[in-house]
Amino acid sequence: MGNIIFRIILVVSVSAAGYFLPPFHFSPYAGAGLGLILGLFFLFLEYRIRKSDFKIVWSTAAGTFLGLIVAWVAGLLYGIIAPDAVTTSFIRISLLIILPAVGFLIGSQRFEWFDPLQLVHFFKEKKVGGSVKILDTSVIIDGRIVEICDTGFIEGSLILPQFILKELQLVADSSDSVKRQRGRRGLDVLDRLQKSSQVTVVISELDFVEIKEVDSKLIELAKHLDAKIITNDFNLNKIAQLQGIPVLNINELANSLKPVVLPGESIRVFILKEGKEKDQGVAYLDDGTMVVVDNSRKMIGQNIDVTVTSVLQTTVGKMIFGRYNEDSP
Repeated sequence: MGNIIFRIILVVSVSAAGYFLPPFHFSPYAGAGLGLILGLFFLFLEYRIRKSDFKIVWSTAAGTFLGLIVAWVAGLLYGIIAPDAVTTSFIRISLLIILPAVGFLIGSQRFEWFDPLQLVHFFKEKKVGGSVKILDTSVIIDGRIVEICDTGFIEGSLILPQFILKELQLVADSSDSVKRQRGRRGLDVLDRLQKSSQVTVVISELDFVEIKEVDSKLIELAKHLDAKIITNDFNLNKIAQLQGIPVLNINELANSLKPVVLPGESIRVFILKEGKEKDQGVAYLDDGTMVVVDNSRKMIGQNIDVTVTSVLQTTVGKMIFGRYNEDSP
């Protein structure tokens, strides 16, 4: 109700100004009519702005303003070069009409060109030799990204897309208790990242409304910002690599940091449970690597020395196969 009253007061005020202060030597009634038209135009403009995304409003305004500046500078330079005053006036008027219109059209169609993140990436990141990295939902919920950033292995700007934040909020508000806990953990991770002195978290309003899938939006955003994607999602990792987008996978980093064990080496493990095959026992290293040991089922619950026979690298990590020598002490 308050907004309606404000709009009515605005239209009446502009109309009254036109009546008492008629422009262009108009009569008071003509001035009031002009004021009424301007007031109604403002209401239409306000309606269109409310229905549009902020990024489109920002980009069209920035494009129009930039077009005005370019037109004014170009007209000024032409006036200095050309002695013909009539031609100079024509050129200036033409530029002041055409270039802002071009800027408006560019801003409405290519709004990502006017994204402030593009300017940050162009002037700051290229200068310091860093790179922009986009956070995925999976790596936020995982939480290990905080410790990695605190150690200084990741630096620069971390981009948090608005659509990723919305997805995380939906998970945090889920009726499923497990999903709700994961979502809230992700929000806590973001809070810790924002307080980190090693990285800067920037929320990007850039969205691609014509694309429905979040993974596809991430890939498109990475293309526009020339950025890397930090994720734990195996499928997103493969799709991004196929399209030439660099990916930082936390799981791959963790696997690469696991100690190297070569066939023939001896390791000491604790047999936790029996394996699938006859006489097999299963143990785990401190980093979670599974060790399958032959001839060790009867040693469940004990620490034994195992000779490594082979190491298998899988998509989820390493598996070590070994043999327990009953004659060993």
